[in-house]
Amino acid sequence: MGVWRDMPVEALEQQYSPSRWSPRLDSEAVIQAHLEATAAGTQRARAGAQTSLHVPYGDGDREKLDIYFPAEPAGAFPALVYIHGGYWQCLSKDESGFAAPPLVSQGVAVVALGYDIAPKGHMDAMVLQVRRSLAFLVRRYSRIRGLYLCGHSAGAHLAAMVLATDWTEYGVVPDIKGAVLVSGVYDLEPILHTYVNDALNMSREVAQRNSPMLCIPSAAPMSCEVLVAVAQHDSPEFRRQSQEYGQALRAAGWSVSLLDLAGVDHFDIIEKLSEESYVLTQPAAGGAASSTGYHRFSPGLAFLCWGVPACLECPELAGLQGSVWMTW
Repeated sequence: MGVWRDMPVEALEQQYSPSRWSPRLDSEAVIQAHLEATAAGTQRARAGAQTSLHVPYGDGDREKLDIYFPAEPAGAFPALVYIHGGYWQCLSKDESGFAAPPLVSQGVAVVALGYDIAPKGHMDAMVLQVRRSLAFLVRRYSRIRGLYLCGHSAGAHLAAMVLATDWTEYGVVPDIKGAVLVSGVYDLEPILHTYVNDALNMSREVAQRNSPMLCIPSAAPMSCEVLVAVAQHDSPEFRRQSQEYGQALRAAGWSVSLLDLAGVDHFDIIEKLSEESYVLTQPAAGGAASSTGYHRFSPGLAFLCWGVPACLECPELAGLQGSVWMTW
């Protein structure tokens, strides 16, 4: 940690500008393509699934959930909660349902989570909203058995903060089986010195208490698998943050794997979750039914599959082409 402190401001801002690192398109075009892809994918998902849209979990305008139910739910079912990115200042749940089709077809509910973004929202409030939304899900939907978190970019940060939650003050303890943290930021202090903080207006104290790197629980839940995924074409700083956060979780006793995914950038690494053929949406192979009747798989996300090393022989993973799995 701390290498960023020696960077000139211009270099630091480039490191924390993900759109500048994509080899596919220029900075503006890759952002526009991302907005269009996620919005179009969400519209397709809404048209093809049974949904409950705009479900309020609080009183705020953005404190709402979109829920995509399994195609043929039989009793209880797992749910994947997707937390969108956008540097805590753009996007919404209305562009966050694109990953639903491959998952609902496998019996998994997908929940797209809304939260207040900057400048209206501030970091403390965003973290609190995400935590409250999960407590609401547990209370409201008794058929959900096992929650999986999936966050992208700023959403990965928020998902990581969920892992650090003291649930005693919420009156419930969500059964979080896994977390998929994709191209996230886990130490917010470098952000303070970039354009990103113009809208967030974080102080150093706010950044520190909301940095997952600085609040890793010492008691890791035995049932929770964590995957930290990063794109080949993420910036060196994003890649460093992913590796160091994964290592810190592992040192604290968490079950963690890192996937360094080849051939993708900060944006299409998550956009491709809408594709059934994408390696990260392949069902895990070889899962056995548990005593509760559920198949022991991650919800459509092969990289969680109840212990990542067991996945490495799956034929679906043969197409990674240069991607690297690391387990600590």
